[in-house]
Amino acid sequence: MVEGRVTRGTTGTNRLRRVDRYLAASPALRCASSPLVVDLGFGARPWTALELADRLARARPDVRVLGLEIDPARVAAAVPSATGRVTFALGGFEVPTPGDEAPAIIRAMNVLRQYEEAEVRGAWDRMRARLAPGGLLLDGTCDELGRIASWVDVEAHGPCRFTIALRLTGLEAPSVIAERLPKALIHRNVPGERIHDLLQGLDAAWARASSLSVYGPVQRFVATVEALRAAGHPVEGGPKRWRLGELTVPWSSVAPR
Repeated sequence: MVEGRVTRGTTGTNRLRRVDRYLAASPALRCASSPLVVDLGFGARPWTALELADRLARARPDVRVLGLEIDPARVAAAVPSATGRVTFALGGFEVPTPGDEAPAIIRAMNVLRQYEEAEVRGAWDRMRARLAPGGLLLDGTCDELGRIASWVDVEAHGPCRFTIALRLTGLEAPSVIAERLPKALIHRNVPGERIHDLLQGLDAAWARASSLSVYGPVQRFVATVEALRAAGHPVEGGPKRWRLGELTVPWSSVAPR
């Protein structure tokens, strides 16, 4: 039985480029013995699954992408776009795959946003149980143009990392991401919650780094993240990722209280 509910299906070309770049660099893809990647809830058009395959193939030429949708009409419309690397099928949180193969990655972007917060953990548990050893479930949200995005990395033992990815050109304040937090966090951006502390700290550091604007938003954001780390936030990674507008912290540092 297909598990889940039909979502709005809104999608667009190039919308998930920030997520795809992140996944292309992930150990879950690069170290996978059999790189099957599932695009769960690909939407009303097949674009995101096709783009995902193209981008991941640069890191793993043997990658295969399976686009799953709970709406039979969307699957039927996507099937003519299938390629040697990309296929489409009916499915939901049970993540059906050919031969019951365990996927290395399940990408569930803009899916759980349309559910209730109380439903998130159950959906995570159902999907992560399908992962191959060392696999990754990515649950996140982005805006319609893909300029701002955030996501949670969920591994076999549960959620482990939280990432925001921002288009730095024209950025007024990093807390713009509050509008596009994953469902597990979007109602938690209030005083007393860890995610609120992180976004407040980001905005304060961004404001203090305003003098670096003359050198461009990239330099300003790098200085912002360095200041955030110096203030005690457990920021992961280094300047190479920060220059892309990406910031990752352990899930424990933003998890709901």
